Amino acid sequence: MGTDTVRTQAADDAAGRRREQRGWYFYDWACSVYSTSVLTVFLGPYLTSVAKQAADADGFVHPLGIPVRAGSFFAYSVSLSVIVAVLVMPLVGAAADRTGRKKPLLAVAAYLGATATTAMFFLDGDRYLLGGALLIVANAAQSVAMMLYNSYLPQIAPPEERDTVSSRGWAFGYASGSLMLIVNLVLYLAHDSFGVSEGMAVRICLASAGLWWGGFALIPLLRLRDRRSTSRRAEGERTAMGFRQLAATVRDMRRHPLTLAFLLAYLIYNDGIQTVISQASIYGSEELGLGQSTLIGAVLVVQVLAVAGALAMGRLARIYGAKRTILGSLAAWTVTLAAGYFLPAGAPVWFFVLAAGIGLVLGGSQALSRSLFSHLVPPGKEAEYFSAYEMSDRGMSWLGPLLFGLTYQLTGSYRDAIISLVAFFVIGFALLARVPVHRAISDAGNQVPTTI
Repeated sequence: MGTDTVRTQAADDAAGRRREQRGWYFYDWACSVYSTSVLTVFLGPYLTSVAKQAADADGFVHPLGIPVRAGSFFAYSVSLSVIVAVLVMPLVGAAADRTGRKKPLLAVAAYLGATATTAMFFLDGDRYLLGGALLIVANAAQSVAMMLYNSYLPQIAPPEERDTVSSRGWAFGYASGSLMLIVNLVLYLAHDSFGVSEGMAVRICLASAGLWWGGFALIPLLRLRDRRSTSRRAEGERTAMGFRQLAATVRDMRRHPLTLAFLLAYLIYNDGIQTVISQASIYGSEELGLGQSTLIGAVLVVQVLAVAGALAMGRLARIYGAKRTILGSLAAWTVTLAAGYFLPAGAPVWFFVLAAGIGLVLGGSQALSRSLFSHLVPPGKEAEYFSAYEMSDRGMSWLGPLLFGLTYQLTGSYRDAIISLVAFFVIGFALLARVPVHRAISDAGNQVPTTI
């Protein structure tokens, strides 16, 4: 093969890789409106109000005969969704690695989540059980879809590009969330001008997120391509199901203990991050007495600053390494969350200051965690390992919402609930600081970047 032919092939490969990367970015653009408009802004306060309408005189609802404080129902539903995801993700991840056909599985998960989100339009009156069921389906589907989406990263970006590509994906997502929030804010504030009630405006916002998710998901599904599986596994392991597959994945991770150590640290600190994201609107509306328009504006601040924060932290990672940059973000998270405990009620300005602090570290801490983990995954097992990674990602973590809900149920104070989450950042910081990432990447069989 001549030199010119080699150069032409290399140029074609690079062009194809960039095309896939651009398509990959658009899944974050598609699904982030769910995380932003639905999970972070509208569904928590709205589902809580629906549950309160169905509550008894003591403020409790009784799903399946179990007494649950109406104010805790949303947090418990988020927690329950991850149990469903835990049952499904290991199976889907193993199937994706075994067959090499991630794209059809991504399509099924994405459109199941988008359909459940669109169906939230019918959540009115006292239908809190319908809202809980749709939330569980949408969250679990989103979790499975994000696991498959993330597992493409090692295949579409060489090691030296992953921090940048991952950060751009998060930036796309936050830009999308910002755009949709502006539309939502206009509709919500001017709902009388549009001839709809406040509740109807919220339901339209919820449903529009599902339509957006389903529509833009077509772009990555058209541009991403499946690859032949290179994994060689025993037949018994290949046919493992559910928890058996999860156990098999964990056993395989034991051969890479440093990868497992990073995953444990990530699971803990990201659990805190995702719980703050999913419960912040509840805290703002129920504890601080802030209106829905203030909450939407604060989340919009988070989205706008998260775009800049993700890109800026990506540049910092190229200078100082991803691990140090993540550790710095966790310290900032701890300070910000502790400050949130002391926010005065009815003072939106301080809530906006807190939102700005969260926005500056939110996107970068998540994007760099994703790219750093991609270096620690043994080749050929991307979807399987990312299924374990995804169990604590995108607001699907169960321990944080459960702790938040239990703390409120026991104390009746959302301030106590929010401060309890500081433990996740402190413990996560300590565990991550102990992981020697250079050796972890080498032990996984991957090329060690110059700066990591």
